[in-house]
Amino acid sequence: QYLERNSEQFIIRSVGLVKGVADINNIVIKTVDGRPVYLSELAEIKIGGAIRRGLQTRNGEGEVVAGMVVKLYGANASTVIEQLEQKIIKINKTLPKGVSIVPYYQQKDIVEAAVNTVNNALIQGVILVAIILFVFMGGFRPSLVVVLAIPFSVMFAFIAMGLLNMSANLMSLGGLAIAIGMMVDGTIVMVENVDRLLRESEPDEPRLHIVRRACLEVAQPILFAIVIIIMVFLPLFTLEGVEGKTFRPLAYTVALAMLGSLIYALFLAPVLSDIFMRRKDKQDNKPNLDERILNALLKPYRPILKFFIRRRSFAIALAAGLLLLGAAVFPFLGSEFTPKLQEGTIVVRLTMAPSISINESKRNTLIVEKRLLQIPEVVDVTSRIGRGEVGAHADPINSAEMYVTLKEKEQWRKAGNQGFVEQEIRKAIADLPGITANLTQPIEMTIDELLEGVRAELAIKLFGDDLGQLKAKAEEIADIIKQVRGAADVQVDQVSGTPQLIITPDRHAIARYGLNLADVQDIISSAIGGVAAGQVFEGVRRYDIFVRYREQDRASLSAIRNLLISGPDGIQVPLAQVATIKEITGPRQITRENNQRFISIQANVIDRDIGSFVEQAQSEIDAKGQLPPGYYSKWGGQFRLQQEANKRLAIVVPVTLLLISILLYSSFGSIKNTALILLNIPLALVGGVLALWLSGQNLSVPASVGFIALFGIALENGMVLVTYLNQLTRSGLAIDEASIRGACLRLRPVLMTAATTALGLIPLLIASGTGSEVQKPLATVVVGGLVTSTLLTLLVIPALYKWFATEIIQTE
Repeated sequence: QYLERNSEQFIIRSVGLVKGVADINNIVIKTVDGRPVYLSELAEIKIGGAIRRGLQTRNGEGEVVAGMVVKLYGANASTVIEQLEQKIIKINKTLPKGVSIVPYYQQKDIVEAAVNTVNNALIQGVILVAIILFVFMGGFRPSLVVVLAIPFSVMFAFIAMGLLNMSANLMSLGGLAIAIGMMVDGTIVMVENVDRLLRESEPDEPRLHIVRRACLEVAQPILFAIVIIIMVFLPLFTLEGVEGKTFRPLAYTVALAMLGSLIYALFLAPVLSDIFMRRKDKQDNKPNLDERILNALLKPYRPILKFFIRRRSFAIALAAGLLLLGAAVFPFLGSEFTPKLQEGTIVVRLTMAPSISINESKRNTLIVEKRLLQIPEVVDVTSRIGRGEVGAHADPINSAEMYVTLKEKEQWRKAGNQGFVEQEIRKAIADLPGITANLTQPIEMTIDELLEGVRAELAIKLFGDDLGQLKAKAEEIADIIKQVRGAADVQVDQVSGTPQLIITPDRHAIARYGLNLADVQDIISSAIGGVAAGQVFEGVRRYDIFVRYREQDRASLSAIRNLLISGPDGIQVPLAQVATIKEITGPRQITRENNQRFISIQANVIDRDIGSFVEQAQSEIDAKGQLPPGYYSKWGGQFRLQQEANKRLAIVVPVTLLLISILLYSSFGSIKNTALILLNIPLALVGGVLALWLSGQNLSVPASVGFIALFGIALENGMVLVTYLNQLTRSGLAIDEASIRGACLRLRPVLMTAATTALGLIPLLIASGTGSEVQKPLATVVVGGLVTSTLLTLLVIPALYKWFATEIIQTE
């Protein structure tokens, strides 16, 4: 309400908020003969903490206060961290002396390290490609026209990425690094053809006409070749889940960069060729550098080419031999989802007895921290036990998560070998009783936990109804897995072993005293657990007013048995008279999937690939571990990701190849020409398989991406060569002569496109920084495949062209 006084209005407010302990003390419970009974006379009132279910320690010294910043879905990690750092600087200025906020783990470090790795590879690739272009093109002017395709394509991709709200990350920048060599392929063919016709044309023909004629000769194959390269990456756009999030940015940037290179090759390269390039003086007989290099290459190449054209059975034997070699090696390749990314921070997950107290858990964790700090590569250990007051993790107090920060890789005893550091950590804590450890990494742990709810690379989910049977069979399977080579950190979910005090009310006894079950449960809940009776406000902060019995009245079995329950007639009934109270060992957790109980067995794999490990482990389980009827198991974790990605690619890749075949046929109008060009693909794959085997790498999703990239590169060179061979045969040359002449004239552009693509990937192939592990299989496959693909393009296609050109000749 309000009062009016003169010309003013006064609002009437009654303030009764509790502002602190003094106000709570003076709350009146009742009045007896006019004398108030205050709450302070019946209860002890003080400021205290909530029930403690977690704590944080550091470097074996004791407890610290820690917090976690979680970015919103869709936000950019680097942007959030940058803004956060600026805010922390301001906050630190307001903190008391000796207190400061310092990060012990931030994703910024690995993001910057990974981006720097691929940035360096990108810059090095550009330099190597530029050098090879200047060597092969033999002059500054044509080389400049080709080299300018790289900045144009990269800038085009960056602008498009900005419009699509894509970030610059390990995979998106990796896509640009992969495409560096391919960006110039179309322009190489265009400029090389212009350069050749400028040398061969008559002096009186205008340069503009020569450039126009040269560009029109190769425009169609360039268009179709680059479109096909973009199309071969379509399978990556269909990937879903983790694999989709990982590899779609790479596919986007490759497609965008190649689209930019197509625009440059068809529209800018002809204009720049007319502006910059000059025809060579006919009287100048001195060969240029590129001519000397080409002559040196043609000297051994021409006789070998003639040999294969005259004896086509040797060309077939070469192709068949390579295919058989690839087929023989392929079964020996291991398989995995992706190579393990070395993040530079190791997470040690400690699991202790389910019955352990929080103080004992703290003591054990401090011991482990001190041991880990004795390892020379370790600089800091910060641990979280249980769960915090707020946060994304809900671990029990027998679980500790330790973030182990390492020195720079160059300072390790075995530089860059994180596996060695992990083995040293396992040795340091192997003899601690009652503790099992699992080693992982922050980002890897998050992904594994999202996949299966475990924090390891592999998980076996055992489904069934009875917890006892599940536990027994899970332990049996774990024992089998431990014997498989490569198994590490094998653990079974803790589903039992938690001490419990069970209070079971007797409904008949309750009824005799005129009580309800709810009366008994309310007393148990409020006396032992406590209830929130209100809130205290301090400015904008709020605190619960928590009511419960004194500790001595609720902290033992006898005290709980003597809890009094008020009956309807004012009688006081001890809890022990209306309930059975006993101590048992009960279940710790019960997990379900699709409404069915399951238990997980988790494991990491070291020194071997996941695919062969799972195959061996499953065969051992089938042979030794018989499951009761109604019980079954399935593998999860990164193995499941790999299987799902392979299944999707097995469907989408053939469909993409069918679309490419249709596109090739529409370009050449010949089934035989299309088949000859497609022959490039299997022989390119052979090179990739051999390269993986020789380098000791496994078949993974990044390697599959490399094979997909090979499709486009192999088809591009085949298209350009077959197009020119068709032009020569249509001009009236005999097929054998056309094959020799066409292959020799296309030797330089074929070698240039292969060399630029390979050299563009060499920096990724030899890189050792953070993130290089994911890109290396891709680069290995492409470089290896280019060797066999180029060999096929230069020797087998010209040799077999006669059989695949018949259709064109008959048409004419």
